[in-house]
Amino acid sequence: KGERKGTNKYYPPDFDPAKHGSLNGYHKTHALRERARKLSQGILIIRFEMPYNIWCDGCKNHIGMGVRYNAEKKKVGTYYSTPIYRFRMKCHLCINYIEIQTDPANCDYVIVSGATRKEERWDMAENEQILTTERAEKEKLETDAMYKLDHEGKDKEKLKKALPSLTDMIDYQSRWKDDYQLNSSLRRKFRVEHPCCF
Repeated sequence: KGERKGTNKYYPPDFDPAKHGSLNGYHKTHALRERARKLSQGILIIRFEMPYNIWCDGCKNHIGMGVRYNAEKKKVGTYYSTPIYRFRMKCHLCINYIEIQTDPANCDYVIVSGATRKEERWDMAENEQILTTERAEKEKLETDAMYKLDHEGKDKEKLKKALPSLTDMIDYQSRWKDDYQLNSSLRRKFRVEHPCCF
């Protein structure tokens, strides 16, 4: 394939590699063609995929995660050494423009204008999940005795609230504890019902 690509290019008789550099230089075009039409303004046209579900502010329609757009990509700043990019695209259902930019601090995308995020994020605290202790809080627990005592009291309260559901789960799981016995009784029943298989 590499050879065919090289030989399929047409080199005009007045083409000089020393003078023009490449065929793009000869034709005075960019290698990215139409995608690079706004490159002088620092904008590159890319294919952008919606990172999450949103509501368009123009037509109030739902735009699903994964819908692709031709977007104008532009560098708008940096977070330490990581560049922050802004993507501008037109809604495919109306004339409204949507602007989204990267948020390297939170490993996310932020809507700048033209849309609203459909809130579907999982909050561990709301759903009674165990929250991981952050490093600063962990250090405070190790050094501050009063804070540790207060924290233990709160943990005991949480345990009291969760105890009924925990005991129900333990009771339910204890029914299936002897899995070897269950498996052997199941195989015995199968041998009686299907003797031709053995």
